[in-house]
Amino acid sequence: MDLTPRKKLKYLIIISLLVLSLRHQDYNIEAHNSDRVVNLPEQPSNPEVSHFSGYVNVNQENTRSLFFWFFEALSESPSTRPLVLWLNGGPGCSSIGYGAASELGPFRVAENGTRLTFNQYSWVQEANMLFLESPVGVGYSYTNSSSDLDNLNDSFVAEDAYNFMVAWFARYPQYKSRDFFIAGESYAGHYAPQLAELIYDMNKVKPKDSFINLKGFIVGNPLTDDEYDFKGILDYAWSHAVIPDNLYDTAKRNCNFKFSNWSEPCIIAMKTVFRKYEEIDIYNIYAPKCNTNSSSGASLFGAGDYKSPATKDWFKRVTWFEGYDPCYSNYAEIYFNRVDVRSSIHATRAVSRWKTCNNSILRTYNFTVSSMLPTYSKLIKAGLKIWVYSGDADGRLPVIGTRYWVEALGLSVKSEWRSWFHNHQVGGRITEYEGGLTLVTVRGAGHLVPLNKPEEALALFRSFLNGQELPSRP
Repeated sequence: MDLTPRKKLKYLIIISLLVLSLRHQDYNIEAHNSDRVVNLPEQPSNPEVSHFSGYVNVNQENTRSLFFWFFEALSESPSTRPLVLWLNGGPGCSSIGYGAASELGPFRVAENGTRLTFNQYSWVQEANMLFLESPVGVGYSYTNSSSDLDNLNDSFVAEDAYNFMVAWFARYPQYKSRDFFIAGESYAGHYAPQLAELIYDMNKVKPKDSFINLKGFIVGNPLTDDEYDFKGILDYAWSHAVIPDNLYDTAKRNCNFKFSNWSEPCIIAMKTVFRKYEEIDIYNIYAPKCNTNSSSGASLFGAGDYKSPATKDWFKRVTWFEGYDPCYSNYAEIYFNRVDVRSSIHATRAVSRWKTCNNSILRTYNFTVSSMLPTYSKLIKAGLKIWVYSGDADGRLPVIGTRYWVEALGLSVKSEWRSWFHNHQVGGRITEYEGGLTLVTVRGAGHLVPLNKPEEALALFRSFLNGQELPSRP
């Protein structure tokens, strides 16, 4: 067959594209094979869980790389399920140690780090779950430039997370067209909406190849607004009989949480509030306290020169330092420092010791954003689906403070406050607002809802993803 020059050129272009496509597929197959986790120590054999882990470079100049652990959905049709990125807070706490291995991943570390158990209420029942150790310096994530660790702030973290997702989608292109959601808890109350905002903005200016199919985000017991969060801490402590009337009255009289510079009487009063919390677990006020040598986040408030502006800012911000329960976080530290575990999950980069929370990040983090409310307003107008859930036994980021800042958004109520049910009992309460925001409480849960109330947490996550109403009757 005699082809014209134009047809020859057309066929050459087609062949070239096919070759490039095959090379790209070969690269991805190779990447998937190298990322696949096999022979994870102590992994339960049933059910079979397909998972991958490794590093993604987010900055070539500083060789800055973030570590991820990805689990394919366990549903009958994982190829149709959405992709959800999970972020833990801190700043400085690991999404591997908390989210993946203690809360909502398919495996939980048990028995002092010597055994994994299958979590039947894992969120991988509903979605493909991607856990990211962020920011750099957390867990296995690393940088070759120490200056990166001195420059950490919310914008820095959001940019790295965005670059991670773009690179991850290039590595796993079969997930690029999926509905994409962001999820997290605690300081992820900053991470999640800020990353969502950056994706939303970049989708409007970036080439189509970098488009991310963002549909919304869901955050639990989130740090959101300094004024309302701290007002909530004080009111919750008094209303739940943690502090006496005279201390409450003193703090109310001397504290104006609208301002970042607290008066000396306010600092003394709030310091006393947190000292009262040292007697119990601030992250779950009705749970037994773990009596080990590990200190809870609340104990940090018992020391330091609170007259120093830098220390005072640290005093205001540090909350989730060791997470909810140092007993199980210690189990995770034992497990993820095992040589055989590191080898299995491809954590090949030398880390002196993997920690559930990197305390140095908490101390040096540059807190530049005091309120996320403008970001919420912007993203609500953009039409994103946003859920906020709150365990009502959390004293550190209590439901009262969350209700204060949700009300401050000034949204019209779409569906009035009502109870929702699970297993014939009240699971919590729910209010829906015009524009796509939903507030859900979880009865009896603390700071880490998926750990304290795993069945209820899975039920609300399923409702969030699928648009099915939480039951209004037993």
